[in-house]
Amino acid sequence: MIIYLNGAFVSREEALISVFDHGFLYGDGVFEGIRAYNGKILRLEAHLDRLYDSAKTIDLVIPLRKEEMAQVIKDVCIRNDLNEAYIRPIVSRGNGDLGLDPRKCPVPTIVVIATPWGAMYGDLYEKGLTAISVSIRRNSAAALPPNVKSLNYLNNILAKIEANYKGADEAIMFDVNGYLAEGSGDNIFVIKNGVIATPPTLNNLIGITRAIAIELAQSLGILIVEKNLGYFDMYTADEMFVTGTAAEIAPITTVDGRKIGDGRPGPITRQLMAEYTVKTREEGSPITG
Repeated sequence: MIIYLNGAFVSREEALISVFDHGFLYGDGVFEGIRAYNGKILRLEAHLDRLYDSAKTIDLVIPLRKEEMAQVIKDVCIRNDLNEAYIRPIVSRGNGDLGLDPRKCPVPTIVVIATPWGAMYGDLYEKGLTAISVSIRRNSAAALPPNVKSLNYLNNILAKIEANYKGADEAIMFDVNGYLAEGSGDNIFVIKNGVIATPPTLNNLIGITRAIAIELAQSLGILIVEKNLGYFDMYTADEMFVTGTAAEIAPITTVDGRKIGDGRPGPITRQLMAEYTVKTREEGSPITG
């Protein structure tokens, strides 16, 4: 595995950062998860926009232009001979001291990793995921905005831990006001009477795959709305699915022990999954050329 680290391409064993890096000490930094399919990187520009917006929100200046970062990402794929990959660009505050002051970190750390990646949930795309509502609340937008894809992922990890202990595939998080927010690493959609609903993105990440799912639904003539959702909307849904770069579009068929619809992936979800597969093969920024 060849990794980009601060201007150099190095082996995994050589990809070392300081223990005084504020990304390691405090989770002070941002990242993206990006997929490449069939030699093309899906929505690369959108991912870079989100990466740089996240960095701007935490007052972190990335010392590469977006065009330069895009080329680094492609070069990492090329050096690892990857046409299908999960790509992780990371920008931390950089090397500093044990204090919190970000001014003590003059040079950000930049890392780009690319690795082979298959279907995250295996055969569960056919059977559907089991999910539970967890006690952990999604970070308040007034504290650490969920729209910042930061290295501080403990909120999500605590939700995943609870789901693991309770034997579920995914965690469903609500926000501090009791509204449906998102999964441990994906956006949530519910379907009722042929209408798709999803929470507004103030209390969850502005997902790239979320945006694609919305576009696909609109292209198919399916009504889709953004609105606050609660337990009632989830428990009474005909279908439910989650979206994410790693997860793609994945059906949820059980929540808190209750069947969603008839307990199988529904027709609208299956249609969107099929259309998404087509999209990943047709769209994207070529890795080479």
